[in-house]
Amino acid sequence: MKKVILDLAVTLDGFIEGPNGETDWCIMDDDMDFDGFLSSIDTIFYGRVSYDMWGNYQPDENANTDEKSLWKEVHAKEKYVFSSQHKKDDNATFINSDIANTVNEIKKQSGKDIWLYGGASLIKTFIQFNLIDTYRISVHPIVLGNGKPLFEDLKKRIELKLLETNIFKSGVVQLIYEPIK
Repeated sequence: MKKVILDLAVTLDGFIEGPNGETDWCIMDDDMDFDGFLSSIDTIFYGRVSYDMWGNYQPDENANTDEKSLWKEVHAKEKYVFSSQHKKDDNATFINSDIANTVNEIKKQSGKDIWLYGGASLIKTFIQFNLIDTYRISVHPIVLGNGKPLFEDLKKRIELKLLETNIFKSGVVQLIYEPIK
């Protein structure tokens, strides 16, 4: 069965975005092997706002080959957008009801794992429905002081078991957990 993997960058003080939605603090080191992660998934789950920002993003024509290659790989994945809005998009399937059952049906399909991209409200919904199989959180060496927190308004605790820790040359520390069920 496919796993839903929350793979996300977070600041040391727990924010996934700055107060104005900025993510310019995110570091992409070559030793992070993000290409390896991308090759382990075949599906991406987006919230509507995240999809509107990044779901069809195209790098600038002056972007380097690595960045263009990364976005080409991201856009080759099957995309699902969780939204209350009914939209038609040739690049994604929109889901607006029965989230838990729909996700569990997608997880039963053959193939690779699923990247839960976000945003924050979609992540909160997935936590509430106990749909996240792996938390892959990359803590970046910066403190913002305010912004959008990763975990907000949770109804109950999430007990996690640490599976792996990776330390990168930039000082980013990646923590990989699975929920204790």
